[in-house]
Order: sequence, then structure tokens, then C-alpha cells
Amino acid sequence: MTQPKDIEIAQQTELRKISEIAETAGLTEDEIEPYGRYKGKIDLPLTGKRQSGKLVLVTSINPTPAGEGKTTVTIGLGDGLRKIGKRAVLALREPSLGPVMGMKGGATGGGYAQVAPMEDINLHFNGDFHALTTANNTLAALIDNHIQQGNELHIDPRRISFHRVLDINDRALRNTVIGMGGPTSGTPREDHFDITVASELMAILCLATDLHDLKARINRIVVAENYDRQPVTVADLQVSGAIALLLKEAIKPNLVQTLEGTPAIIHGGPFANIAHGCNSVLATRTALQLGEYAVTEAGFGADLGAEKFLDIKVPVLGKTPDAVVLVATVRALKLHGGQALADLTTPDLDALQKGLANLGKHIESMQRYQVPVVVAINAFTSDTPEEIKLIQNYCQQFNVEAVEADEWAHGGDGTTELAHAVVRAAQQPTDFKPLYEADDDIVTKATKIVTTIYGGRGVVLEPHAKAQLRRYAKRGWDKLPVCMAKTQYSLTDRPKQLGAPKDFDIHIRAFEPRLGAGFMVALTGSILTMPGLPKHPAALDMAITDDGKISGIF
Repeated sequence: MTQPKDIEIAQQTELRKISEIAETAGLTEDEIEPYGRYKGKIDLPLTGKRQSGKLVLVTSINPTPAGEGKTTVTIGLGDGLRKIGKRAVLALREPSLGPVMGMKGGATGGGYAQVAPMEDINLHFNGDFHALTTANNTLAALIDNHIQQGNELHIDPRRISFHRVLDINDRALRNTVIGMGGPTSGTPREDHFDITVASELMAILCLATDLHDLKARINRIVVAENYDRQPVTVADLQVSGAIALLLKEAIKPNLVQTLEGTPAIIHGGPFANIAHGCNSVLATRTALQLGEYAVTEAGFGADLGAEKFLDIKVPVLGKTPDAVVLVATVRALKLHGGQALADLTTPDLDALQKGLANLGKHIESMQRYQVPVVVAINAFTSDTPEEIKLIQNYCQQFNVEAVEADEWAHGGDGTTELAHAVVRAAQQPTDFKPLYEADDDIVTKATKIVTTIYGGRGVVLEPHAKAQLRRYAKRGWDKLPVCMAKTQYSLTDRPKQLGAPKDFDIHIRAFEPRLGAGFMVALTGSILTMPGLPKHPAALDMAITDDGKISGIF
């Protein structure tokens, strides 16, 4: 019998009205703004005295084409916690249209562990990303208009660092030229497009603690340098009010549900390979206020999303995780161990043994923060008992419990064992230890990330990056947290170098100051801030019938 597709499972599930989900979450009628039958916005701040629940962070090994299912496990874990009598609330990221229409697909889970309505969440979800795109490009237009109307701030058109954005993979817009229509069409100059989820405004939305903080952060955005090589900010342009106005609805977290009715707060979605990879502080705080257990995730592997969650988001959030869940699959570990992609359904204990080093490195990295770790082995039908046992035995040397999770096929029933393990871990004492000190300089922070989290030797700065740091140090920007823009596929800056390599350097070619977000982006290797579409994008397989039924989204 053919397995139903994710979208078919979602469409066959009878959802509860959003008012019922809000009541389940403990929200009052005045705290939820319905967006149709099954979606809503949460109106903050919440009223009355609220609890502070346990925080569970879900991350994974380095992702591979074999798939790890981190979001699926996160959703299944939320359902599993509810199954064992714990009041769980999910806090997830919003999908970007880039991966939805490209190769990776959506970000709503899979099988019987999904958030719904999955089509709406994957497409234009409550308009948040459109608002961000519009706000970003309004600011870009105001910069060019300022230059056109006399350039009172003496902005150097050659040194504008604020880019236009679009929430779709469009490689043709990475580098472009604008203003080519004569005196009435603006100053001709080179421009660049980033994908919306890599923008500073996305990071700001996800790190802002309220509307006041949002406006303050927008004011701090550095948009350009003037002819004297001094920074020009949004505060100098005096347009933060207009930009914040465009985000007045987008700043409110979104409420939806899992297929089993677990409340899910989905808000914000910066990519973890080119941004900080975590959902919003507001969403996570709200989940902590509403649930005994707030289950959240960080993008890609623990070397990217989890490190950024712990070193960039946690200081703003004001709450450290009570447990970290590392997701791994037998298939992905065998790929890290050298087995060919086409052969991953064939048992190979030797390849699995070799690939376990990648899992081990991530366990060590997370334990470095002195937070309990649980390994979730995301189940596939091709897994053998011997392979599962090998992973579990390997994890014992780290004093880590490894539990098989089968949420794709069984929803919350397939994760009750994992839920019990997470509860046990979250009850252990923690003594959170940040990776670096706030007063460490940029190079020291980047080096600690490489040596401790990636297992490499250190960083190598290219000449342009060195020159940037000298200039930034004079401006007092040399102590910011570091957001590494690095390939997600490897611990190194080389995508095809799998496993757990050693004796490598991370090459930083440039830095991008994000003063509004409050961190410094380090661009490594050949990482791009505007991805491209694959030869066969997912968009080719999508359709909608005349009566509105959608297919092809996964």
C-alpha cells in the first residue's frame, strides 16, 4: 500500500478552530486575533501572572540529502509530551518561500507530525515575510531617494551596505545595477539582493523584545558610509517610524496547531547558514509562559543553529535550555561515514560506525554549555535493530540517552519514550556556560566557535576581512557576538567534507556589521546570501485545482 503524502495526511485531518487551540494554550479571548478559522496572531503582552516553563532546544547533526527530520521530531516531541500528560507548547520558525519553491521543501514537519494548515503556513503565512520584504525595500528606496533629493548626509553611493531582498531563490538578482534611466531615475550604482530570511530586519524581528525595542534596533541599522567613511544609520535618515509601522502586525507571534491539537507558535525564520537561525524571542517567551515545556528548534545542525541560539539568542531571551535534543538518522550517519547516497537503505555497520563521529562532535559541543543532552534517532523503515543499538551504545560513552522516535508514522504515540527521556533530562541540574565572554574581540569569538564547536584549528582572515576589522575596531564594533555564515553540510567551510574532520581552518572573506540585530556576520567559504533554484525546483510539481485543492507542497 502506498504511503500517503504529507499534504494528503494534512488535508485529511480535521483541525480544531483557532479559538479552541487558544483556549488549550491558556490564552484569553482578548489575547488571540483570528486570521480565518485555523490561524491567529497573539496580542502581546499576555495578561495576568504567567509561569515560566522548561525550555527544550531541538537541533541535529549536520544535514545531508538523506534527511534528518528535525522539525518533524520537534513537532512529534510536542505531541509526545502531551501524550504523557505534560502541557507542551511548540515555538517554531516560519518557512521561507525560497526552499518551499526550491529543493528543501517546506518547514511544517511530515507524516503524522505536522503543523497545520500546512499549505497556509508554507505559503504567505499571515503575511509576515511580505511585511518584512516590503519594510526592507521601503528602507532601500528611502536611501536612494535621500541621495536623489540632495544627499544631505553625503552618502557615498559606492558604499551602501543595505541590500534589497526577495523571499525567493533568484540568483539573477545577486548582483545588479540600478538607476539606469537618466537624471530622473536615481543615481546609477551597483546593488545586491539577499533572500528575505537573510536580512537584518528578519534578525531584528526575531530578537526584538517589544515594539519599543524593535524601533530602537531599526534605528541602529548601518545602511552605508558617507564620503568621509563614517557610518550612516537609519536614525540619521529619520525613517525608523515608517519601517516599524510596516511591521506592526508581523511582530505579533502566530498561533496554529499540530495535527493532534498541540498549540504551536510559529514566528520568524532567519536561515541558520547565513543568519542566526532561530524563531523569535517573543514566540519562545510566549511558549514558556503558556506551557510546562516549551519545545523550540534551531536551524540546520548544532554547529550553526544551536550555537547561535545559545550564544546570540539566549542572552536576549534571558532563559537557558533545560535540555538539548540532538536529532540523527541511521541513513545520514552512514552518509557521513562514507556510504553512497544510493546505498543508504542497505545495512552497513562499518559506515555507521565511522559516521558516528559527526554525532559525537555535536554531543561534545552541546555538553560544553553544561546542558543535558538527549539523542533522538529519527526512525526510517530501512533501519535495523543492530544499527539502532550501535548508536545507543556509542552515546553511552557520553552519558547520553539515545531514543528511537517514530513520529512520522505514529505522531505523538511514536515519541512518548523520547518525551520521557526529555523530561528526565530537563529535571537534571544545569550550569549554563557561554562559549565566549562578552568582552572577547571578534577574532577570539570566531576562533572559539571554530575550535570548540567545529573541531578545527582556527580562523584565517582574508585581506578584505582584516581591513574591515581594523576599521570596525575604531568604531567600537569589535566586541559584538559573531554570527558565522557557513555551509550547513559540513563542520568545515567545504560542503563536501563530511564526518568529523580535524586540522582545518575556517576562512573568513568578509564581515557584515548588523548593529540593529546586535551581532557581526562572518562570511566564510563560498556561502551566498541569495541562494539559487535547483535544476528541478519543487515549483514544477505544484498545482491547484479549480476548486482550490493544492498539491505538490512537501
